[in-house]
Amino acid sequence: METASMETVDDASNDVGNEGKSEATAPVEKAKPEKPAPAKPSKPAIGTSAGARTKVVQSASLAGEVRILRRTIIWTSVAGFLVACLLMFLRFFLPRAIFEPNTVFRIGLPGDFGIGVDTKFQQQYRIWVVRNAERLFVIYARCTHLGCTPDWKAGENKFKCPCHGSGYDSEGVNFEGPAPRPMDRAHIELDAEGQLVVNTARLYSWERDKGKDSQFNDHDSGGTGGAYISV
Repeated sequence: METASMETVDDASNDVGNEGKSEATAPVEKAKPEKPAPAKPSKPAIGTSAGARTKVVQSASLAGEVRILRRTIIWTSVAGFLVACLLMFLRFFLPRAIFEPNTVFRIGLPGDFGIGVDTKFQQQYRIWVVRNAERLFVIYARCTHLGCTPDWKAGENKFKCPCHGSGYDSEGVNFEGPAPRPMDRAHIELDAEGQLVVNTARLYSWERDKGKDSQFNDHDSGGTGGAYISV
């Protein structure tokens, strides 16, 4: 019986040894690192929602545009002021000359004009060339009322002022409206080449409203020119 007991003890010892060996030789599994949990989006604080942030960005952008506009206005004003000062400086040193159209000019040969009123020089020189059976003369196209330029109405055979209705016959003598006297006539003469030369700086008038004699028959002493030329 003792022998059987000893065998039983030896078997138990062997079993324990074998279990220890198996436990010692079993591979140890390494612990896998845990994956970090995904970060949860932080909730915006009260009053800082996406709409509020957009408004802040828009406000900042608008403020920047206002600053740029303000600078543009300021620099434009400064530049304009400097240019104005420069122009005044230059104007001070430049001569104050008044450029006026030439008052002495040629209009052609007497044969270039037929009987009646010729208006070809009205726009350029403000004159009408009038020829009748005996004379050729030049009317200065200025109404004697307030200085407007009358129009020649060929169908009515008269000059009519568009400003206040003064009327003149084909020789520039007033007969209706507020005009106080006939229109003036410009000096005319023939040059050495037989060309008609007009001088609108020398005018002949007939102030009949003041009882004065007409100058429409005046002639230079040499007979080369005056208020008319004979044809």
